[in-house]
Amino acid sequence: MDDLLVEFLTETNESLAELDLALVRLERTPDDAPTLSLIFRLVHTIKGTCGFLGLPRLEGVAHAGESVLGRMRDGDLVASPAVVSQVLAGVDRIKLIINGLGATGQEPAGDDTALIAALDEIAAGRAAAPVAVAVAAPASVVDAPLVETAAAPEAGLAGQTIRVSVDVLEELMTLVGELVLTRNQLLQISRATGTNDFTTPLQRLSHITTDLQEGVMKTRMQPIGNAWNKLPRLVRDLAHETGKKIDIDMRGQDTELDRQVLELMRDPLTHMVRNSADHGLETPAERRAAGKTETGRIMLNAYHEGGHILIEISDDGRGLNAGKIRAKVLANKLATEAELAAMSEAQIHGFIFRAGFSTAAAVTAISGRGVGMDVVRSNIERIGGTVELASVDGKGTCFTIKIPLTLAIVSALIVRAGSERFAIPQISVMELVRVGRQASLAGDTTSAEASAATLMAVELIGTTPVLRLRNRLLPLISLSTLLRLEKDTSRPGSDGTVVVTAIGSGMLGILVDDVYDTEEIVVKPVAPILRHVTMFSGNTILGDGSVIMILDPNGVARAAGVSAHGGNGRGDAPREVCLAATQHSGEQVALLVFRAGGDSTPRAVPLSLVARLEDVSREKIEPVGAGFVTQYRGKLMPLVSMGDAQTCLTRERQPVLVFAEGGRSMGLMVDEIVDVVHDHLRIELGSDRPGLLGTAVIAGQAADVLDTGYWLTQGSHDWFAGNAASNTRQKRLLVVEDSDFFRQLLVPTLTAAGYEVSAAASAAEALRLRDSGLVVDAIVSDIEMPEMSGLEFARAVRAGGIWAHLPMIALTGRASAEDAEIGRDAGFSDYVPKFDRAALLSSLAQSLSDAAAGMFGDAGTGALAREMTV
Repeated sequence: MDDLLVEFLTETNESLAELDLALVRLERTPDDAPTLSLIFRLVHTIKGTCGFLGLPRLEGVAHAGESVLGRMRDGDLVASPAVVSQVLAGVDRIKLIINGLGATGQEPAGDDTALIAALDEIAAGRAAAPVAVAVAAPASVVDAPLVETAAAPEAGLAGQTIRVSVDVLEELMTLVGELVLTRNQLLQISRATGTNDFTTPLQRLSHITTDLQEGVMKTRMQPIGNAWNKLPRLVRDLAHETGKKIDIDMRGQDTELDRQVLELMRDPLTHMVRNSADHGLETPAERRAAGKTETGRIMLNAYHEGGHILIEISDDGRGLNAGKIRAKVLANKLATEAELAAMSEAQIHGFIFRAGFSTAAAVTAISGRGVGMDVVRSNIERIGGTVELASVDGKGTCFTIKIPLTLAIVSALIVRAGSERFAIPQISVMELVRVGRQASLAGDTTSAEASAATLMAVELIGTTPVLRLRNRLLPLISLSTLLRLEKDTSRPGSDGTVVVTAIGSGMLGILVDDVYDTEEIVVKPVAPILRHVTMFSGNTILGDGSVIMILDPNGVARAAGVSAHGGNGRGDAPREVCLAATQHSGEQVALLVFRAGGDSTPRAVPLSLVARLEDVSREKIEPVGAGFVTQYRGKLMPLVSMGDAQTCLTRERQPVLVFAEGGRSMGLMVDEIVDVVHDHLRIELGSDRPGLLGTAVIAGQAADVLDTGYWLTQGSHDWFAGNAASNTRQKRLLVVEDSDFFRQLLVPTLTAAGYEVSAAASAAEALRLRDSGLVVDAIVSDIEMPEMSGLEFARAVRAGGIWAHLPMIALTGRASAEDAEIGRDAGFSDYVPKFDRAALLSSLAQSLSDAAAGMFGDAGTGALAREMTV
């Protein structure tokens, strides 16, 4: 197949995807002239290129469709559902021809006479019998054989993009993977020999490898909207087929993820949307009887959170009927009445993920065969993802899918069971718990020899080992027992480590004999002979040349017969629309408790702010100027001590709390890690000591709460600055910030200043909170956010609603006079640099005082704001 034809197939495939969306949009708004012009232009381009390439069959269908569109553009024909349906049938025929052309390089044989005649009749103003067209699966040559890469998107020049074959990118990714493995081997040799001769060039090589890896990964990233572009057409056809009225709302289409993950998510997403349309949404008559609008709504929302992509698929339909599910479970003998009586409603809902399970009264062309949700879950788990379910009878259902950004190169925790080593993807690891004679607790990653604090003992309930972790029973699986590995007698001792992993919506503890470190690994596919062993998701080569297996925690749970999909831990609270996790300052939070600075009083910091816990050997801590640094993941990381820094150099190993955000990191050297607890963070006594917000009662004991912002500035002066306090009390704030790190940082900071704080991860979520009736006194918002920027958010708030006249403070890294003026014109009261704590608290106090004095009237904040200075 020549290059010209490949280029034509690629461009035509892109145009066809755009045509589906545009035609569905035109059917809803027939007078949308720009959309009609776009459709006409796309079909005309396809027809013109067909003539140039000598494709008469394709040209004939495109010409007939163009004739209908021309009459619509001239105003002689209305874009009625019947007309649009026939045009869509023409588009489907074009797809069939394109797929055959892509597979063989020649137009497939076929008779288009009836279709062309029907289109010609419509173009002539006469009614025509509809002609249905089956849509074939796209051929591989059509399905994105080329990737368009922007060389300089900020320049806005048409000539700044090139098309690159996917095969070239895959080969480049393979080479980068081999480079990462070689880098790891060199670092391993350097550590083993203890030589310092190659430290500088190795560090430079590590930086270059990391940058190259990130650059190649960017070329593989594609917006998730590419997997959604067929859904509006699908929903439109399902609405006609089922006699329902359905709207689909897609948000976060620009959220990017690896194309490999994107391809694997297409089918699960399509199936779940079909389920929502068929099972979830009611008919217009049923919705009217239930007091709902006639038109049902399906919403898709995608956003980044940590190293994951979260995709929410929700509907406002009938929800899951636990009674029907219970009856079906009993009929299929999947559980006894006694077992069902002990289950929560959320656990009963989880039965829909069982193979062959369906509550549909009849089998239709859409669903009802009991084949679907189990396959969806399996496909999602196969790529290291999880799926959660929340449903309320009569109000709707929401599925939340959590998947990794990429499958090629991942960070993994290296563990030992028996005499064998394994890798567990870091994305699944929640924390580590030491059990046995010298047990201690370490959060999130590794702490090789943290000193003993509390004895964490493994208990038995019947024959099942469990761990009592913070008043919750955690089921345990011994990896060496499961894999029938012999005990390693060369390492005496009964101590072990429990790797707490996220399994679906639950947790599972994997008991291992030892934990080494985290390492970036290149994922290699499992050999065909082992593909039936579902507890392995791949294999990799370590820096010392060893080949080890990569564990899939979901597969481990299945192999051990442990169910982790019974519930979501949130009970049966209504979720008519899925929201990103909304944080409130009055809720319990996970807190890391530690000691530092030689003080016996415990210190605490929100666990969500801590990226890792490291146990750094004394030899790896190097003096630089007046401070210290260590190498962390191939880069230099500044170390800050809460006491005498020289004291830290007397220890063989130094516990370090690592804080990381946006590629930067800082290590806080402490004396010991004590525990991880869940408790309310209520600061009861303020503190005038630098670096501390105040004192709170945590786990029944007084503890000083860390001012994380202060210590970050000690390690990096340009991170952000300031440490002031405010005595403002009894005011509620809403923080709108897409960065999870800054959101978690702001909540305790503002709480310590006496505010009650709620936080939203996006502007869209904040507006949903407004519409749900959340009452606040002021809003603090980031400016640069995906989907809806802070400026757009401010305009939406000022447009009306219960927040229209509230003080709004912009929190941003760009606070020039020009930026501030733009923000004030959008509706912000003040512009504060991120993160100037003193300026923020001062601005809040002034804004709330002005609001109490009635200075924010019906005219909004525009006039007042223009008089304010940063």
